[in-house]
Amino acid sequence: MGKSAVIATLLEIDDNERVRVSPTPGETTRCQTHRVVFGKRECVRFIDTPGFSRPVEAMRAIQDLHGEGTPTLDSLRCFVNQAGDAFADEKSLLEPLLAGAGVLYVVDPAKPLRDDFVAEMEILRWTGRPRLALLNRRDERVGPDEDAWKTRLGGAFNLVRTFDAHHARYEERLRLLKALLEIEEAHRGRLEETIELVEGDWQRRREEAVEVVIGFLEAALGLRVSAALEEKDLLVPARRARKTEELAERYFSRLGEMEKACFSELLKIYRHHLLKVDSQPDAFRDIDLQSGETWTKWGLGRGQLAMLSAVVGGSAGLVVDAATGGLTHGAGILLGALGGGAAAWFKGGHLPDLEISLTGGVKLGSGEGKSLTMGPPRNPNFPWILLDGVLTRYQAMLGRAHGRRDVELLPGSGDGFTRHFPSERRNLLGKWFNSCVKAAPSRSMEPEVYQALLDSLEEVSRIRVG
Repeated sequence: MGKSAVIATLLEIDDNERVRVSPTPGETTRCQTHRVVFGKRECVRFIDTPGFSRPVEAMRAIQDLHGEGTPTLDSLRCFVNQAGDAFADEKSLLEPLLAGAGVLYVVDPAKPLRDDFVAEMEILRWTGRPRLALLNRRDERVGPDEDAWKTRLGGAFNLVRTFDAHHARYEERLRLLKALLEIEEAHRGRLEETIELVEGDWQRRREEAVEVVIGFLEAALGLRVSAALEEKDLLVPARRARKTEELAERYFSRLGEMEKACFSELLKIYRHHLLKVDSQPDAFRDIDLQSGETWTKWGLGRGQLAMLSAVVGGSAGLVVDAATGGLTHGAGILLGALGGGAAAWFKGGHLPDLEISLTGGVKLGSGEGKSLTMGPPRNPNFPWILLDGVLTRYQAMLGRAHGRRDVELLPGSGDGFTRHFPSERRNLLGKWFNSCVKAAPSRSMEPEVYQALLDSLEEVSRIRVG
């Protein structure tokens, strides 16, 4: 019950073409081999087999072939060689065991413990192979028959564990792999190497995700869109308002496209095919900048923004003091801090307004041309809302088990994370955000920013949704 879902979650396969099940849920149509490969080298092989179709009859046939006493592996081999089409499924699942495979037996503890399940356990016990039984729960509730399952499984298997193939996260998948070490001595070295490679691969993917997030934040905070203006656009208020609205639509549409590209890259890194990004460009709003609700759940609080802006403003003042050789005696730092803090306090709780600037010739009719430029929003909370949007979806991505077969849009709801950052991390990111908004990202800060975002993704990964 749920073998294919367990394999799909364990090996991060959400592609129906790679883990195929029959139209009847819970029935694998044929043996499917799934190899864990690192550097073109196969480390472990999982074989997803059909389930037993006639376990009670197969058990009796094996006993008849063996005679008195407990059947052995030779008895099972004789059964496989002599059994006809009536036991096709039993032959398919026993053949890998005869070749040396171990057993990962998956049951649904919500089902009553019937005679055919008992017969399955006996046949698998006779193989003498390492055997791990999984109680594949569909939720956290303990069913009325679970104790009976555990008792019976404990007598037939080397180890019994619980697992939820539809909700298991990375840590639970890793624990399942490590459980194999407790029953499989013959290939312990290979399993230990595989687990080490899996852990290294997970860290590598997180590092790749940080690179994607940094690239997105740099591009989004530096995003500006422009439109050429004619003289009558400036003289007629209605025309200028229409131009401004069109430009705002272009800005938000472009921002949405950039976010979509960011999340698409993250989905590839974490091997999700059935978790989708909104595919409607006109309606795509991963962070709804028009929604007051978003601003209360994501981004920093007003007091945090005031403190942060004071730090960032003070850093700018420090540059002034240095440029004057200290003649201002620290006045630049003080004024920068007061100015930045006051701006954040009065604007931090407001919805964002877009920076609008007119550039070009001085005279309206000079023919030199003028343009209207928009973006990014001047509200200091804007970068933090962008980052919270990324972290919220990253958490949802990690919480999606690959064993699920429903198509789902990547959700964009939930509480934010940035307001819970340590103050040192907020100050660091605030200074870097400020440089990005000026379209001049500080390259000297990138190593520290990289580590700060890596720590953030790692923290988010430890928080379970729901």
